[in-house]
Amino acid sequence: MIFCEGVNTEHDYLKAVKNLPHVRSNNSVRIELDPEQGVPLTLVQRAVARKQDKEIDECWCVFDVEWPQHHPHLTKAVELAGKHGIGLAISNPCFELWLILHHRDHNAYIDTKCAESDSRRLDRRDGKHIDAAAVYMPLRTHAVRRAAMLAKRHESNGNTLPDNNPSSSMYELIRALEQSPEPRS
Repeated sequence: MIFCEGVNTEHDYLKAVKNLPHVRSNNSVRIELDPEQGVPLTLVQRAVARKQDKEIDECWCVFDVEWPQHHPHLTKAVELAGKHGIGLAISNPCFELWLILHHRDHNAYIDTKCAESDSRRLDRRDGKHIDAAAVYMPLRTHAVRRAAMLAKRHESNGNTLPDNNPSSSMYELIRALEQSPEPRS
């Protein structure tokens, strides 16, 4: 089960990952959008409640940090997720950084507005929806590698959330979906 704050870009991307033949054949992935585009803490609370269902093997939350104004209670959301075994795919400043990493390296601080603009320029879209299957799925291994390198750099520098801009732990969710032979919900 994947809980997601974004109703367009993130959902388009996750739907494309879910529909990859090797993911579809090994996993049962359900994406639940937050109807109110809730804050990270709300998403994590929903995931904790749903994880009680014996039919659900694993829960993930996908959300942004946002710069320059962070989501409220970000640290509390991370702590609650850790306490209950909820996976987190957090992009800092926003999901569009994850999209940028499909096309190129990005190592410098970036705010949400610039990340959104750069992302649109790179894939030539004019709205919030993306053609994830055609544009992003062929490039996802590059994004996974680049995001993992950013995480390693932040770890070696001692930078933690929310000071780990730019970063995206979406690579961990992608690895979990693509490498797991067990069914997931």
